[in-house]
Amino acid sequence: MGHHDNRPSGTSGPAGSAQERDLDPDLCPDADPDPDPDPDADPGVEEDGELAALALKILVAGGFGVGKTTLVGAVSEIRPLRTEEQLSEAGELVDDTGGVAQKTTTTVAMDFGRITIRSGLSLYLFGTPGQDRFWFLWDELSQGALGAVVLADTRRLEDCFPAVDYFEHRRIPFVVAVNCFSEARRYGAHDVSRALDLEQGTPVVLCDARDKDSGKEVLIRLVEYAGRVHTARLLDSVGPQAGSV
Repeated sequence: MGHHDNRPSGTSGPAGSAQERDLDPDLCPDADPDPDPDPDADPGVEEDGELAALALKILVAGGFGVGKTTLVGAVSEIRPLRTEEQLSEAGELVDDTGGVAQKTTTTVAMDFGRITIRSGLSLYLFGTPGQDRFWFLWDELSQGALGAVVLADTRRLEDCFPAVDYFEHRRIPFVVAVNCFSEARRYGAHDVSRALDLEQGTPVVLCDARDKDSGKEVLIRLVEYAGRVHTARLLDSVGPQAGSV
């Protein structure tokens, strides 16, 4: 099974068009900044010796009705932001509900949640809309992302081709998480990888999007994989220079 040529369009806006907002509710706007920071201080370590807090941006993508909103809601430690609307008769012509006939709502902008993986490391989760007509939002949401989770449903495996193509084309590390619906036929990770024609090394994991621990394991796997990919790219970029010294 090869890739379909129906990937989201690459209509990226001007650089810096995505506004970065501080998502930490504990910041105090009246606090005075340090007037004389120590130039020798390690920016990654706080004064008490503990690692400074690190927040990473993760995308959760996939086809319509695959469980993106469910996954974000299951793992988020805060009340998740959702932009769901009821499916309408007008949408029947463009929203394929085959295999997910029980679905009554759809995400029209994004889902947002947050999870702390360990002390000093938090993930900000942005769930992308699944329908073709909302793909223009993907370019904005993907800016600054460490990596992505592509949720897959084996009953509609072709629905995740656009997300796979999108992240491969933009060299954004991703893992494929197969959401194991009870009524769906089970396939092994290797079978799914071959069916999606994934690049060698791209992880495929089985999960239950409703279960917090299962979703957390998917996110940990992504962070580890994305870390290796970005480190390898950094070493490749400095390797020739280091060898010429």
